[in-house]
Amino acid sequence: METLTVGLGDRSYTIRGGSGILPGIGAFCRELGLGRIVAVVTNTTVGPLYYGPVADSLAAAGFSPLRVELPDGEEFKTSATMNIIYDALIDGGLTRDSFIVALGGGVVGDMAGFAAATYLRGIPFVQVPTTLLAQVDSSVGGKTGINHPRGKNLIGAFYQPRAVVIDVETLTTLPEREYLAGMAEVVKYGVVLDPQLFAEVERNITPILARDRDVLTRIIMACCAIKASVVEKDERESGLRAVLNYGHTLGHAVETLAGYGTFLHGEAVAIGMVQAAKLAEHRGEATADDTGRLRALLESLKLPVELPVFAAEAYREVLLRDKKARDTGLSFVLNNGIGGFSIVRLRDLSEVIDVCGIGG
Repeated sequence: METLTVGLGDRSYTIRGGSGILPGIGAFCRELGLGRIVAVVTNTTVGPLYYGPVADSLAAAGFSPLRVELPDGEEFKTSATMNIIYDALIDGGLTRDSFIVALGGGVVGDMAGFAAATYLRGIPFVQVPTTLLAQVDSSVGGKTGINHPRGKNLIGAFYQPRAVVIDVETLTTLPEREYLAGMAEVVKYGVVLDPQLFAEVERNITPILARDRDVLTRIIMACCAIKASVVEKDERESGLRAVLNYGHTLGHAVETLAGYGTFLHGEAVAIGMVQAAKLAEHRGEATADDTGRLRALLESLKLPVELPVFAAEAYREVLLRDKKARDTGLSFVLNNGIGGFSIVRLRDLSEVIDVCGIGG
């Protein structure tokens, strides 16, 4: 098992990663000195697979676990589903000494985290991500929230977990499409922050596709270390942390226009990264070889790279509603070659529309 720390002063926490460590979740939580009652928030897909061993481990460590099961899917990341969690917490008698375990992918983690941030004005929570995307990205950094019909993650809060426990064994039950979508976030770290990680993914396509546990543990913890370093410098995304949105600006537009669930989040990010690379190449910040290398890597991971066709005005409207849009323009992250980045503000979206061939 590998361990690293996200250093945020009195809100610091550890990330534990390895193979077969889920049965130790109860002991990990006991080390944190958490209260007796714990709500394990999961969904109808993950719950039948992993709630049992998690609940057994928690009970063996002296906790009283309560199962809260949500419908599975991004389309359920809503205020209506949030009320299912709140009702269960109230009915279960959770107090400020109680805590939540988020057992599932990014949707479960975001919603359970937002419930922890808001229930009784805040109770502790522990992230136990079971998808690759959640393990390398959403479980670390404290972003929590829900979608609104007019945009993704428009309602939420920064609220750090007390710990993150990553068991790569859970990836063995992940559907291939969802697993590969998570690799888009791995590639993202490499493109803008770590050329060695990018090259390692290029070298290890075969073991990655075979879900080799040692390779995955190494890559996942490398991603977590990168994200921890960024979050430590900019917890609330006032500057550096925005780099983690690489590929997300157009990616979120794709998700919104196509309807939540049509493209998985990682698939939309893969599409968004290639478009950002085109823009970087147009501005002279990357070469055609860089763009080609990124496209080839994503395609070798069986990820989509082409924008779905919608009217240019539709893209423009959604992009301007993005939470990264301010009076000074839309924040857009570009790669500088492979391993570097710049953040630009675009007042006029015509360049994006033209370079990416939107509506054409």
